Amino acid sequence: EGNPYTWWVGKANEKHYYWGGSGPGIQKCACGIERNCTDPKYYCNCDADYKQWRKDYGMLSYKEHLPVSQVVVGDLDRPGSEAKVSVGPVRCQGDRNYWNAASFVTSSSYLHFSTFQGEISADISFYFKTSASDGVFLENLGNTDFIKLELKSATEVSFSFDVGNGPVEIVVRSPNPLNDDQWHRVNAERNVKQASLQVDQLPLEVRKAPTEGHTRLELYSQLYVGAAGGQRGFLGCIRSLRMNGVTLDLEERAKVTPGVKPGCSGHCTSYGMYCANGGKCVEKYNGYSCDCSKTAYDGPFCIKDVGAFFEEGMWLRYNFHSPGTSMKDLVSRTLLSSADPEITAPDLNLNKEELSFSFSTTKCPCVLLYVSSYTPDFMAVLVNPNGNLQIRYNLGGTKEPYSIDIDHRNMANGQPHTVNVTRNGRDIVLQLDHYPPTSYTLPATSDVQFNSPKALFLGKVIETGKIDQDIYKYSTPGFTGCLSRVQFNQIAPLKAALRPTNASSHVHIQGELVESNCGASPLTIPPMSAATDPWHLDS
Repeated sequence: EGNPYTWWVGKANEKHYYWGGSGPGIQKCACGIERNCTDPKYYCNCDADYKQWRKDYGMLSYKEHLPVSQVVVGDLDRPGSEAKVSVGPVRCQGDRNYWNAASFVTSSSYLHFSTFQGEISADISFYFKTSASDGVFLENLGNTDFIKLELKSATEVSFSFDVGNGPVEIVVRSPNPLNDDQWHRVNAERNVKQASLQVDQLPLEVRKAPTEGHTRLELYSQLYVGAAGGQRGFLGCIRSLRMNGVTLDLEERAKVTPGVKPGCSGHCTSYGMYCANGGKCVEKYNGYSCDCSKTAYDGPFCIKDVGAFFEEGMWLRYNFHSPGTSMKDLVSRTLLSSADPEITAPDLNLNKEELSFSFSTTKCPCVLLYVSSYTPDFMAVLVNPNGNLQIRYNLGGTKEPYSIDIDHRNMANGQPHTVNVTRNGRDIVLQLDHYPPTSYTLPATSDVQFNSPKALFLGKVIETGKIDQDIYKYSTPGFTGCLSRVQFNQIAPLKAALRPTNASSHVHIQGELVESNCGASPLTIPPMSAATDPWHLDS
């Protein structure tokens, strides 16, 4: 009952509870589907908890959820029990020309190919994307015979032909505009019995062939894709054009044709949602990629945590300016600026910050993260001797640093925890794990600017000048545990240390930094009820 302790994460960074041989939404293994599990009370062989080794296996074939980016295993505190989990490689098969595309940038531009051989039957399919209200997709002519597909209006696609019995036209009308710069699929078929046209998932339009008359489509001209005979041309993109099972190489032909460009732009409009965690979708002529450089994540979709295990005494410092940079140069070279123009303060004073990271540890006290400055200002996230999380701000104007204490949860329990802190002026929002965000407000006397940030520390604070007494005391033993996906505004210090980038020169490390996911992934088990939650406080 309830959600399992173990799951896997797929393409869109979503959790999935089904396993090989099963399907989406079914919390069963293959034996549960086939009803041949070792113990009929369970839906997976391994759930039987027998002393003998059992196995659950199968293929994950729902491609919208693939690839598998991580497997999360819980319920580990079980002495005498062991398990092995393995994930095989992703094997892809299908149409390698799916993204073969061309962009038509003028109304007179077109591509030409050899005559279409569709005398008895024709099967034509393609995708198109446009903001124009009309245009010819393709046309092939004979003496009197012809075949043509066109966008007649913003809501109409037409399939017309003549095999010698007079012109025939089939029109599909859409209730919504088709010139919305989104991909739409067209499939047109013709044989000696009938002809049909379908657009997207709209109803199929069918026209029966006459019982008598001509049946052969006799064409002589070249096949024109995009425009023909001075007609209004198609403006937009066509991809994956298949005619009687053959994919036409639009890209190769477009490379040598004026007014036509290989590939398509606008993939990000349709697929940019898969670039997660602030990743930026980048257009490519044959698809798209996700730019994760401004995030603390890695991987093709910016969903892979970048983390490391810190041994006692180890620390990392990220300088907000390059070595040897003068204070005068910092104004134009700061790395602290975010996409929000308000964060790009001309004197390097921050009115807002966004901080997020994940950690796990069993030792306290410790300092998880510390941001120093060229002034007494600082920000710190620490775990106190009782294992409770504490956020500290010192922005000036108060006798003591402002503290946010989370004193009813043990954060040094070896479990992964996530911390998200957002400050905008005097307002602070803190979110831990899956719990709802909590709002706090700096005292009225407190300054709201973080003046002249200098460096960010992980693991231990090694800074010159006066340091807050509690920060120094908690920092002395050093942090032991895992830190992952650390991000401060647009800075990802762990990623800068573990991935060669332009920001790597800003990093200084004491000790050996070893990359590891080490369990510091988001804690996503849903909250327990008040009756079973050991952290629940009675009112």
